[in-house]
Amino acid sequence: MIRVLVVDDHSVVRRGIAQIAAETPDIVVSGEAASAEDALVLAREEEFDVALLDIALPGRSGLDIIRDMRAIRPAMSVIVLSMYSEEQYAVRSLRDGASAYLSKTSPDEELVSAIRAAAAGHRYITSKVGERLAYYVERDREGPPHDRLSTREYQVFVLIGSGLSVTQIAERLCLSAKTVSTYRSRVLDKMRMESNAQLVKYAVENRLVP
Repeated sequence: MIRVLVVDDHSVVRRGIAQIAAETPDIVVSGEAASAEDALVLAREEEFDVALLDIALPGRSGLDIIRDMRAIRPAMSVIVLSMYSEEQYAVRSLRDGASAYLSKTSPDEELVSAIRAAAAGHRYITSKVGERLAYYVERDREGPPHDRLSTREYQVFVLIGSGLSVTQIAERLCLSAKTVSTYRSRVLDKMRMESNAQLVKYAVENRLVP
């Protein structure tokens, strides 16, 4: 039996995944968490084969704890299940140790296949993620400018690229406006840009925002 930990702050999502598992004979949801910190506590206390991890969590994001979870439970695989498109976070998630990146709009059958593959120690690459990986291979060896960003800087960058204000980003990430402004300054510096308009243009041209 594949033991799954579901990490999502929306109870309806957790219930939906539990229902899918209930209809699948070899998968069981044996733990649920609504925040990154709760997920880490559960990972320390109990054994799971696969963790389904949302990105948009209160406090620390799902991306922030992929490596932490793998360090706590090296044998546990992590699947990122997010509302964000593959263009935004798939490559970064896989690079940080995730076994798969799925959109929440993915069919139930694809989620089940990804869980089985991850539990067996394999990566599960959808066609959209495969296209994104091919795009990166075609880029120069140094990688695109946004690869210089830390995970949190990248999150702030994507939200700026989506047109959100500092205040809106602060609310979304549960950070202070001052902290977001600091991250914004770091993003501009690392990407050698001078304005939000340049960041938005770059994000759109590189398909990092819808």
